[in-house]
Amino acid sequence: MRPEKKQQFLERWAQYFPGAELPLVLSYEDAPGSAERVQPKGWRCVICELARVREGASLCFDAESVTCGGGQRYLGFVPELRPGFEHFLSCGIPGEMEGERYKKSPELVRELLARMPDFEAPARYLVAKRWDRLATEDEPEVVVFLAPPDVLSGLFTLAGYAEPGMDAVTAPFGSGCASVVYHPYLELASAHPRAVLGMFDVSARPCVPAEVLTFAVPWSKFAVMVDDMDESFLITGSWHKVRARM
Repeated sequence: MRPEKKQQFLERWAQYFPGAELPLVLSYEDAPGSAERVQPKGWRCVICELARVREGASLCFDAESVTCGGGQRYLGFVPELRPGFEHFLSCGIPGEMEGERYKKSPELVRELLARMPDFEAPARYLVAKRWDRLATEDEPEVVVFLAPPDVLSGLFTLAGYAEPGMDAVTAPFGSGCASVVYHPYLELASAHPRAVLGMFDVSARPCVPAEVLTFAVPWSKFAVMVDDMDESFLITGSWHKVRARM
């Protein structure tokens, strides 16, 4: 990433979203570079691991280090889900498997899975860094904000600023890692990529603060949003009132 682009965002973020947490940046790489590989010890939730990235660590994930079956699938490392997943996500199997009850029936889960496009990791490692840890050789693909409602309102409105329609942001059903990796990367391949509002996954909610949701933006859309900041609603009195309480 060009240093001037990195600095441009830092300055505008501090100006319009003072005190707000810096976003994380994701990219698939053939080598981990300076990022620390997450070790495959026990059960590993990608969202829980991202707490370290929020604190400044640079991490990378591969097919072995992600031990959660859903994480392996939604990061594109493994195409299959666990046997009986349709029961796991719904009502379970008495005496054998407890269900999460996120869908009413196994049939609904099967239909959901049939509608979900395939996603294959484009490289061996998924690298996650905080914005201020980006180096000149990094090429961001998805930018992920973990933010409370006031910040989300600004990001949501900015995402639609240069769009004629009402769907510049989508909030699809999915796991926490699906909302920051799977769905944003599918949008990245779209001619008109949308931002993805997420972290509604009840199972992953304990990994983030109570007031936080995620807002994941494909890089091409993010770059437009940053360029638009200085002429958007962010310079108006309406936003100043929101900004004053950040």
